[in-house]
Amino acid sequence: MQIFKVHNHMIENRVREFREKLEMTQTELAEAISVSRQTIHSIESKKVIPTIEIAIKIGKVLKIKLEKLFFQSKKEMH
Repeated sequence: MQIFKVHNHMIENRVREFREKLEMTQTELAEAISVSRQTIHSIESKKVIPTIEIAIKIGKVLKIKLEKLFFQSKKEMH
């Protein structure tokens, strides 16, 4: 699955927070959306942002709207 590398932190995410609330491991989330555990780790540590397809899948599995999972960093907003 293709992911987009981020060179700044304009996009924040709360994937880890919502995953942990469901007591789900990175591996379980990865398997549920057909990506590697390393991809989930990279998303959670903000090294990459997922494609819209992957973001939607994460939202469905975690039962969270995308705007709660992914949002523009307030420090980057003008």
